[in-house]
Amino acid sequence: MSGRDLFCEPRRIRRGAALTLVFASVLVAGAATGSFSDPGPKSSSSPSSLPSSAARSAATSHHEDVAEAAAEAMADGKSPMEAAERAVSRSGDRWGAVYSQGDYEEFEEALDGQYTGVGLWARRERDGRIEVTRVRTGSPAAAAGIRKGDRLRSVDGEKVDGRPVTEVVSLLRGDADDAAAGTEVSLGLERGTRAWRETLRRARLSTDSVTVRTLPGGVTVIKVAAFTKGVGDAVRAAVDQAPEDGGIVLDLRGNSGGLVTEAVTAASAFLDGGLVATYDVDGQQRALHADPGGDTARPLVALVDGGTMSAAELLTGALQDRGRAVVVGSRTFGKGSVQMPSRLPDGSVAELTVGHYRTPSGRGVDGRGITPDLEADTRSLERAETVLSGLGDAS
Repeated sequence: MSGRDLFCEPRRIRRGAALTLVFASVLVAGAATGSFSDPGPKSSSSPSSLPSSAARSAATSHHEDVAEAAAEAMADGKSPMEAAERAVSRSGDRWGAVYSQGDYEEFEEALDGQYTGVGLWARRERDGRIEVTRVRTGSPAAAAGIRKGDRLRSVDGEKVDGRPVTEVVSLLRGDADDAAAGTEVSLGLERGTRAWRETLRRARLSTDSVTVRTLPGGVTVIKVAAFTKGVGDAVRAAVDQAPEDGGIVLDLRGNSGGLVTEAVTAASAFLDGGLVATYDVDGQQRALHADPGGDTARPLVALVDGGTMSAAELLTGALQDRGRAVVVGSRTFGKGSVQMPSRLPDGSVAELTVGHYRTPSGRGVDGRGITPDLEADTRSLERAETVLSGLGDAS
């Protein structure tokens, strides 16, 4: 999952697979109805003042220009989506993007914490090989005996060596054919000197966005991979169940974002109300607040790195600015612009920048990221344990 965020009313969210760096907000009618009549923001670093009326007009004009380009292309028998992409490119909108209807539905699906696939995680090695890095327990891949370290050579006869992992994942899920659960996919695999083929049936799987473990010293590590639906409550539950005499590490490394509402709920697990972030949409400033009653007593460390993006940066900034957590790791990615989606004539979706969000102290994030309180790279978890033990410099 990459760093795309969606900030919506939770009851409107259906499904989704985060494909790009976007932070959407208040899709009031969006995914569920196919209407984007009252959408809201998405997220980047901001100037010190809110956009002027001229800026608001420019944002509205930006949407109109893209929609007009798409409509004209359709009237001429050309691709509306390609025309919209060209219009976005000309605009200079760094985070603006256009998605096919299918891609946008996948995005919604992943945000709901569900996807259709076989339960494989993979990475591309330096020599171009695609290696299995994880197999989900109970998945079709696990049932077929596929293991971590196996080499994936082909999907439905298409060789995958040298291809981007995103393309390989798309083949596994059958995105081109909108493959449903129960459809078959043939994999070519290698393990050492053994080469074989497996035919699997895709299944509906959950994303496992939150994992919890307790270290030998009693520290609870809550790893949040992405802010999909239900993650905020899962973080709350993990905090409630953690040993009262132990510290907590909130691991946001590699977290590419997700639903901002879920990030705010997660913040509520550690804060007793108060401001989490502010954001502006076409000149209107709005605020996000934590619910009261969070755990403010136990020591907390937030782990971050260059893969910590968007909603994860929003949460990190709130915990840091509010003095609730010591942030350990490396500078975060730096994505805080606000996008708004709109439906194009062919069903594709354009997401265009309309504003920015800020941390409680007013810091912008876009292009800057968040600087940790304590720099640490390969041994950041050990550094976090030291901080929690009171032996490190947590200033």
